Amino acid sequence: MSAQRLLALDTATENCSAALWLGGEVRLRSHVSPREHSARLLGMVDALLAEAGLGLRDLDALAFGRGPGGFTGVRIAASVAQGLALGAGLGLVAVSDLQALAWRAWAQHRWPRVLAVLDARMGELYVASCEFEASGRLVAAGAECLLAPEALTLPVGRWCGAGPGWAAHPEALAAVAAGLDGCDAGLFPDAGAVATLAAARLAGGEVPIDAAEVAPVYLRNRVATPRGGG
Repeated sequence: MSAQRLLALDTATENCSAALWLGGEVRLRSHVSPREHSARLLGMVDALLAEAGLGLRDLDALAFGRGPGGFTGVRIAASVAQGLALGAGLGLVAVSDLQALAWRAWAQHRWPRVLAVLDARMGELYVASCEFEASGRLVAAGAECLLAPEALTLPVGRWCGAGPGWAAHPEALAAVAAGLDGCDAGLFPDAGAVATLAAARLAGGEVPIDAAEVAPVYLRNRVATPRGGG
């Protein structure tokens, strides 16, 4: 399947965003609003569709950032994407927010190896390593993990860092950060990256999942008990 018209959503971090993929062109709406995702997201979707003169049924598929990220934010993107897909009879593509973050680092800096790090709160980090071809195609992604800052180590080779997790624990990560070739702690994943990665996967033959199969990825089962608690 080659998606020419794809709507993507992402609310896994403080950055709330929606994007349209139109045959390779990405139209993005985003706003850093930690507690306003549910109020802003559908307005962004409506504005993008109206600007393009499209309805949901004109799309080929929907994509969403499936986490990891903030528990409430991950649920918002997943539930809104599921509801829109059910109403329009569309399939869904679930995209890792860590991979979306890493792709943004490649897009802005052309870094071929990116260690994507998000602040998981409770004294922990969400981490994944991603490698890209010169074209921006994701060619390898390490397993996503939840770990303490003190447990983070660099993979073998030369790496760059991306994501607010690097700034969340500066002292604990200082030694690891010193080994990076570059670091952009101001980057968040966004729906434009989600759309781009989803379109590439569909072009490669992936079949969208049914809306009933939507499954957010939290990595953490506990959402209220700090590390070391009961």
